[in-house]
Amino acid sequence: MFFNLFKKKKIKYDPTLNNSIKMGFWEKFEKGKPFFVLAPMADVTDVAFRKIITKYSRHGQEGGGPDVFWTEFVSADGLNSAGRDKLLIDLKFEEEQRPMVAQIFGSNEENMEATARLCVELGFDGIDINMGCPDKSIMKQGCGSGHIANPDHAVKIIQAVKRGAGDLPVSVKTRLGFNKNEIETWVPKILSAGVAVLTMHGRTKKEMSKVPARWSDIKRVVEIVKESGLKTLVIGNGDALSLDDAKLKIKQSGVDGVMLGRAIFGNPWLFDEDKKDVSTRERLEVMLEHTKTFVEYLGEHKNFNIMKKHYKAYVNNFQGAKELRIKLMESESYEQIEKHTKDFIDSR
Repeated sequence: MFFNLFKKKKIKYDPTLNNSIKMGFWEKFEKGKPFFVLAPMADVTDVAFRKIITKYSRHGQEGGGPDVFWTEFVSADGLNSAGRDKLLIDLKFEEEQRPMVAQIFGSNEENMEATARLCVELGFDGIDINMGCPDKSIMKQGCGSGHIANPDHAVKIIQAVKRGAGDLPVSVKTRLGFNKNEIETWVPKILSAGVAVLTMHGRTKKEMSKVPARWSDIKRVVEIVKESGLKTLVIGNGDALSLDDAKLKIKQSGVDGVMLGRAIFGNPWLFDEDKKDVSTRERLEVMLEHTKTFVEYLGEHKNFNIMKKHYKAYVNNFQGAKELRIKLMESESYEQIEKHTKDFIDSR
Protein backbone atom coordinates (compact mmCIF):
# COMPACT_ATOMS: atom_id res chain seq x y z
CA MET A 1 0.00 0.00 0.00
CA PHE A 2 2.76 2.43 0.96
CA PHE A 3 4.83 1.35 -2.04
CA ASN A 4 2.00 2.38 -4.36
CA LEU A 5 1.78 5.77 -2.67
CA PHE A 6 5.48 6.42 -3.12
CA LYS A 7 5.47 5.18 -6.70
CA LYS A 8 2.53 7.39 -7.69
CA LYS A 9 4.02 10.49 -6.07
CA LYS A 10 7.58 9.62 -7.15
CA ILE A 11 8.85 9.46 -3.60
CA LYS A 12 11.53 6.93 -2.88
CA TYR A 13 10.33 4.22 -0.52
CA ASP A 14 12.30 4.09 2.72
CA PRO A 15 11.73 0.73 4.47
CA THR A 16 13.27 2.10 7.69
CA LEU A 17 10.34 4.46 8.27
CA ASN A 18 7.75 3.66 10.91
CA ASN A 19 4.72 3.89 8.62
CA SER A 20 2.19 2.32 10.96
CA ILE A 21 -0.69 4.59 11.91
CA LYS A 22 -2.12 4.48 15.41
CA MET A 23 -5.49 6.20 15.34
CA GLY A 24 -6.26 6.13 19.06
CA PHE A 25 -9.35 8.17 19.91
CA TRP A 26 -9.55 9.32 16.27
CA GLU A 27 -11.00 5.90 15.40
CA LYS A 28 -14.42 7.12 16.53
CA PHE A 29 -14.47 9.83 13.85
CA GLU A 30 -15.72 7.79 10.93
CA LYS A 31 -15.48 8.93 7.33
CA GLY A 32 -18.57 10.78 6.22
CA LYS A 33 -19.48 11.97 9.72
CA PRO A 34 -18.14 15.54 9.98
CA PHE A 35 -16.62 16.83 13.18
CA PHE A 36 -15.53 20.24 14.41
CA VAL A 37 -12.44 21.10 16.44
CA LEU A 38 -10.89 24.19 18.02
CA ALA A 39 -7.64 25.55 16.59
CA PRO A 40 -4.58 25.89 18.82
CA MET A 41 -3.80 29.60 19.20
CA ALA A 42 -0.96 30.96 21.30
CA ASP A 43 -2.12 33.06 24.27
CA VAL A 44 -5.73 32.45 23.28
CA THR A 45 -6.86 28.84 23.69
CA ASP A 46 -5.33 28.38 27.14
CA VAL A 47 -6.86 26.22 29.87
CA ALA A 48 -8.94 29.14 31.19
CA PHE A 49 -10.58 29.94 27.87
CA ARG A 50 -11.14 26.25 27.14
CA LYS A 51 -12.98 25.98 30.46
CA ILE A 52 -15.32 28.81 29.41
CA ILE A 53 -15.83 27.28 25.95
CA THR A 54 -16.64 23.90 27.45
CA LYS A 55 -19.22 25.46 29.75
CA TYR A 56 -21.00 27.61 27.17
CA SER A 57 -20.49 25.85 23.86
CA ARG A 58 -22.34 22.53 23.71
CA HIS A 59 -21.89 20.40 20.62
CA GLY A 60 -23.53 17.00 20.75
CA GLN A 61 -21.66 15.69 23.78
CA GLU A 62 -21.93 15.77 27.54
CA GLY A 63 -18.61 17.54 28.06
CA GLY A 64 -19.58 20.39 25.78
CA GLY A 65 -17.46 22.41 23.41
CA PRO A 66 -15.80 21.23 20.19
CA ASP A 67 -15.29 17.56 19.38
CA VAL A 68 -11.55 17.85 20.10
CA PHE A 69 -9.44 20.41 21.95
CA TRP A 70 -5.83 21.37 21.22
CA THR A 71 -3.41 23.07 23.61
CA GLU A 72 -1.49 26.16 22.65
CA PHE A 73 1.69 25.15 20.85
CA VAL A 74 4.65 24.52 23.16
CA SER A 75 8.36 24.44 22.41
CA ALA A 76 9.97 21.01 22.72
CA ASP A 77 13.36 22.68 23.20
CA GLY A 78 11.93 24.76 26.03
CA LEU A 79 10.38 21.72 27.70
CA ASN A 80 13.80 20.09 27.68
CA SER A 81 15.58 23.06 29.23
CA ALA A 82 15.75 24.92 32.53
CA GLY A 83 12.61 26.79 31.49
CA ARG A 84 10.48 23.64 31.51
CA ASP A 85 8.41 24.49 34.60
CA LYS A 86 7.34 27.81 33.12
CA LEU A 87 6.08 26.14 29.97
CA LEU A 88 4.22 23.29 31.63
CA ILE A 89 1.30 25.62 32.37
CA ASP A 90 0.61 25.66 28.59
CA LEU A 91 0.02 21.90 28.78
CA LYS A 92 -2.46 22.14 31.64
CA PHE A 93 -5.93 20.79 30.91
CA GLU A 94 -8.98 19.43 32.72
CA GLU A 95 -10.77 16.11 32.26
CA GLU A 96 -13.89 17.76 30.84
CA GLN A 97 -11.78 19.05 27.94
CA ARG A 98 -11.04 15.61 26.49
CA PRO A 99 -10.20 14.47 23.88
CA MET A 100 -7.14 16.67 24.45
CA VAL A 101 -4.31 16.97 21.95
CA ALA A 102 -0.97 18.50 22.88
CA GLN A 103 0.54 20.60 20.12
CA ILE A 104 4.32 20.82 20.15
CA PHE A 105 6.94 22.33 17.88
CA GLY A 106 10.64 21.80 17.38
CA SER A 107 13.36 20.72 14.96
CA ASN A 108 15.52 18.68 17.34
CA GLU A 109 14.66 14.99 17.05
CA GLU A 110 15.77 14.06 20.57
CA ASN A 111 13.82 16.88 22.19
CA MET A 112 10.70 16.12 20.17
CA GLU A 113 10.86 12.45 21.13
CA ALA A 114 11.37 13.34 24.80
CA THR A 115 8.49 15.81 24.69
CA ALA A 116 6.22 13.18 23.17
CA ARG A 117 7.05 10.92 26.12
CA LEU A 118 6.22 13.77 28.47
CA CYS A 119 2.83 14.18 26.77
CA VAL A 120 2.16 10.49 27.38
CA GLU A 121 3.02 10.94 31.08
CA LEU A 122 0.73 13.97 31.32
CA GLY A 123 -2.21 11.93 30.03
CA PHE A 124 -2.89 13.51 26.66
CA ASP A 125 -5.07 11.72 24.11
CA GLY A 126 -2.94 12.69 21.11
CA ILE A 127 0.07 14.70 19.96
CA ASP A 128 0.09 17.23 17.13
CA ILE A 129 3.19 18.65 15.44
CA ASN A 130 3.02 22.28 14.34
CA MET A 131 4.46 22.49 10.85
CA GLY A 132 2.57 25.58 9.77
CA CYS A 133 3.32 28.56 12.02
CA PRO A 134 4.64 31.39 9.79
CA ASP A 135 6.18 33.43 12.62
CA LYS A 136 9.75 34.42 11.73
CA SER A 137 11.16 33.61 15.17
CA ILE A 138 9.69 30.11 14.96
CA MET A 139 10.92 29.50 11.43
CA LYS A 140 14.45 30.63 12.34
CA GLN A 141 14.54 27.56 14.57
CA GLY A 142 13.59 25.37 11.62
CA CYS A 143 10.15 24.90 13.12
CA GLY A 144 6.59 25.70 12.08
CA SER A 145 6.43 26.46 8.35
CA GLY A 146 10.19 26.03 8.26
CA HIS A 147 9.59 22.28 8.03
CA ILE A 148 7.97 22.73 4.61
CA ALA A 149 11.32 23.93 3.26
CA ASN A 150 13.04 20.83 4.65
CA PRO A 151 10.61 17.95 4.08
CA ASP A 152 13.12 15.14 4.65
CA HIS A 153 13.88 16.47 8.11
CA ALA A 154 10.15 16.96 8.71
CA VAL A 155 9.68 13.21 8.22
CA LYS A 156 12.44 12.55 10.77
CA ILE A 157 10.66 14.82 13.25
CA ILE A 158 7.38 12.95 12.78
CA GLN A 159 9.19 9.66 13.29
CA ALA A 160 10.85 10.95 16.46
CA VAL A 161 7.50 12.03 17.91
CA LYS A 162 5.98 8.65 17.04
CA ARG A 163 8.80 6.88 18.88
CA GLY A 164 8.04 8.88 22.00
CA ALA A 165 4.26 8.81 21.61
CA GLY A 166 3.85 5.07 22.15
CA ASP A 167 0.20 4.25 21.49
CA LEU A 168 -0.91 7.88 21.19
CA PRO A 169 -1.96 9.04 17.71
CA VAL A 170 0.34 11.60 16.08
CA SER A 171 -0.97 14.30 13.75
CA VAL A 172 0.43 17.24 11.79
CA LYS A 173 -0.92 20.75 11.21
CA THR A 174 0.60 22.54 8.25
CA ARG A 175 0.06 24.79 5.21
CA LEU A 176 -0.25 24.39 1.45
CA GLY A 177 3.39 25.24 0.91
CA PHE A 178 6.19 27.66 1.69
CA ASN A 179 6.22 30.34 -1.01
CA LYS A 180 3.89 28.49 -3.37
CA ASN A 181 1.44 25.60 -3.45
CA GLU A 182 3.46 22.42 -2.85
CA ILE A 183 0.77 19.93 -1.82
CA GLU A 184 1.56 17.48 -4.63
CA THR A 185 4.94 16.78 -3.00
CA TRP A 186 4.53 18.04 0.56
CA VAL A 187 1.39 16.06 1.45
CA PRO A 188 2.71 12.67 0.25
CA LYS A 189 5.90 13.36 2.20
CA ILE A 190 3.93 13.78 5.43
CA LEU A 191 1.80 10.74 4.64
CA SER A 192 4.94 8.66 4.12
CA ALA A 193 5.62 8.96 7.85
CA GLY A 194 2.16 7.62 8.75
CA VAL A 195 0.06 10.22 10.57
CA ALA A 196 -3.42 9.76 12.03
CA VAL A 197 -4.63 13.22 11.06
CA LEU A 198 -3.48 15.93 8.68
CA THR A 199 -4.80 19.42 9.32
CA MET A 200 -4.32 21.67 6.30
CA HIS A 201 -4.50 25.44 6.50
CA GLY A 202 -5.58 26.80 3.12
CA ARG A 203 -2.73 29.27 2.62
CA THR A 204 1.02 29.16 2.09
CA LYS A 205 3.56 30.50 4.57
CA LYS A 206 4.19 33.49 2.33
CA GLU A 207 0.50 34.39 2.25
CA MET A 208 0.17 34.42 6.05
CA SER A 209 -3.49 35.46 6.48
CA LYS A 210 -3.44 38.13 3.78
CA VAL A 211 -5.53 36.21 1.25
CA PRO A 212 -8.68 34.08 1.58
CA ALA A 213 -8.08 30.44 2.47
CA ARG A 214 -8.27 28.28 -0.65
CA TRP A 215 -10.59 25.40 0.11
CA SER A 216 -10.31 24.21 -3.47
CA ASP A 217 -6.68 23.35 -2.69
CA ILE A 218 -7.73 21.67 0.54
CA LYS A 219 -10.09 19.57 -1.58
CA ARG A 220 -7.08 18.42 -3.57
CA VAL A 221 -5.36 17.44 -0.31
CA VAL A 222 -8.34 15.21 0.44
CA GLU A 223 -7.97 13.62 -2.99
CA ILE A 224 -4.27 12.96 -2.44
CA VAL A 225 -5.00 11.23 0.87
CA LYS A 226 -7.72 9.12 -0.78
CA GLU A 227 -5.33 8.17 -3.56
CA SER A 228 -2.84 6.96 -0.96
CA GLY A 229 -5.32 4.44 0.43
CA LEU A 230 -4.44 5.49 3.99
CA LYS A 231 -6.95 5.96 6.80
CA THR A 232 -5.50 9.37 7.64
CA LEU A 233 -8.23 11.90 8.44
CA VAL A 234 -8.11 15.36 6.87
CA ILE A 235 -9.13 18.50 8.75
CA GLY A 236 -9.53 21.74 6.84
CA ASN A 237 -8.61 25.07 8.42
CA GLY A 238 -9.00 28.68 7.35
CA ASP A 239 -11.77 31.30 7.37
CA ALA A 240 -14.50 29.08 8.85
CA LEU A 241 -16.79 31.68 10.40
CA SER A 242 -19.38 29.44 12.07
CA LEU A 243 -20.56 25.84 12.31
CA ASP A 244 -22.91 26.44 9.36
CA ASP A 245 -20.03 27.83 7.34
CA ALA A 246 -17.86 24.88 8.40
CA LYS A 247 -20.54 22.43 7.22
CA LEU A 248 -20.64 24.16 3.85
CA LYS A 249 -16.86 23.89 3.55
CA ILE A 250 -17.06 20.17 4.33
CA LYS A 251 -19.50 19.70 1.45
CA GLN A 252 -17.31 21.72 -0.89
CA SER A 253 -14.01 20.08 -0.02
CA GLY A 254 -14.78 16.61 1.31
CA VAL A 255 -12.71 17.04 4.46
CA ASP A 256 -13.50 14.86 7.46
CA GLY A 257 -13.59 17.79 9.85
CA VAL A 258 -13.08 21.53 10.15
CA MET A 259 -10.86 23.42 12.56
CA LEU A 260 -12.26 26.78 13.64
CA GLY A 261 -9.97 29.47 15.02
CA ARG A 262 -10.54 33.20 14.96
CA ALA A 263 -14.33 32.77 15.05
CA ILE A 264 -14.02 31.78 18.73
CA PHE A 265 -12.85 35.26 19.78
CA GLY A 266 -15.52 36.83 21.95
CA ASN A 267 -17.79 33.91 21.11
CA PRO A 268 -17.41 30.92 23.47
CA TRP A 269 -20.85 29.83 22.19
CA LEU A 270 -19.37 29.09 18.77
CA PHE A 271 -19.85 25.31 18.99
CA ASP A 272 -23.39 25.52 20.37
CA GLU A 273 -25.73 25.00 17.42
CA ASP A 274 -28.76 26.00 19.47
CA LYS A 275 -27.38 29.33 20.66
CA LYS A 276 -28.47 31.87 18.08
CA ASP A 277 -28.64 35.14 20.00
CA VAL A 278 -26.49 36.42 22.85
CA SER A 279 -27.49 39.60 24.65
CA THR A 280 -24.93 42.30 25.42
CA ARG A 281 -25.42 41.70 29.13
CA GLU A 282 -24.79 37.96 28.80
CA ARG A 283 -21.72 38.57 26.68
CA LEU A 284 -20.24 40.95 29.23
CA GLU A 285 -21.04 38.67 32.15
CA VAL A 286 -19.27 35.77 30.45
CA MET A 287 -16.35 38.10 29.67
CA LEU A 288 -16.08 38.77 33.40
CA GLU A 289 -16.22 35.05 34.15
CA HIS A 290 -13.51 34.45 31.56
CA THR A 291 -11.33 37.14 33.14
CA LYS A 292 -11.82 35.74 36.64
CA THR A 293 -11.02 32.22 35.43
CA PHE A 294 -7.86 33.49 33.73
CA VAL A 295 -6.69 35.12 36.96
CA GLU A 296 -7.46 32.00 39.03
CA TYR A 297 -5.78 29.57 36.64
CA LEU A 298 -3.01 31.63 35.08
CA GLY A 299 -2.62 34.82 37.07
CA GLU A 300 0.65 33.68 38.62
CA HIS A 301 2.04 32.49 35.30
CA LYS A 302 0.93 34.88 32.56
CA ASN A 303 0.68 38.61 32.01
CA PHE A 304 -2.81 39.99 32.58
CA ASN A 305 -2.53 41.91 29.30
CA ILE A 306 -3.09 38.63 27.44
CA MET A 307 -6.77 38.98 28.30
CA LYS A 308 -7.00 42.29 26.46
CA LYS A 309 -7.07 40.69 23.02
CA HIS A 310 -10.31 39.04 24.16
CA TYR A 311 -11.86 42.34 25.25
CA LYS A 312 -11.54 43.66 21.69
CA ALA A 313 -13.82 40.81 20.60
CA TYR A 314 -16.26 40.65 23.51
CA VAL A 315 -16.86 44.41 23.54
CA ASN A 316 -18.03 45.12 20.04
CA ASN A 317 -21.08 46.00 17.95
CA PHE A 318 -23.25 47.62 20.60
CA GLN A 319 -23.88 51.17 21.71
CA GLY A 320 -21.18 52.41 24.08
CA ALA A 321 -18.81 49.57 23.18
CA LYS A 322 -15.93 51.82 22.16
CA GLU A 323 -16.00 53.80 25.41
CA LEU A 324 -16.15 50.64 27.54
CA ARG A 325 -13.43 48.97 25.52
CA ILE A 326 -11.06 51.91 26.07
CA LYS A 327 -11.55 51.61 29.83
CA LEU A 328 -10.96 47.87 29.78
CA MET A 329 -7.80 48.23 27.73
CA GLU A 330 -6.44 50.67 30.31
CA SER A 331 -7.24 48.35 33.24
CA GLU A 332 -4.64 46.22 34.98
CA SER A 333 -6.66 43.88 37.21
CA TYR A 334 -9.84 41.85 37.41
CA GLU A 335 -11.23 44.27 40.01
CA GLN A 336 -10.92 47.19 37.59
CA ILE A 337 -12.45 45.18 34.76
CA GLU A 338 -15.33 44.15 37.02
CA LYS A 339 -16.05 47.71 38.12
CA HIS A 340 -16.07 49.18 34.60
CA THR A 341 -18.20 46.34 33.28
CA LYS A 342 -20.76 46.37 36.06
CA ASP A 343 -21.00 50.17 35.93
CA PHE A 344 -21.74 49.88 32.22
CA ILE A 345 -24.38 47.17 32.74
CA ASP A 346 -26.06 49.18 35.53
CA SER A 347 -26.11 52.31 33.38
CA ARG A 348 -28.11 50.44 30.73
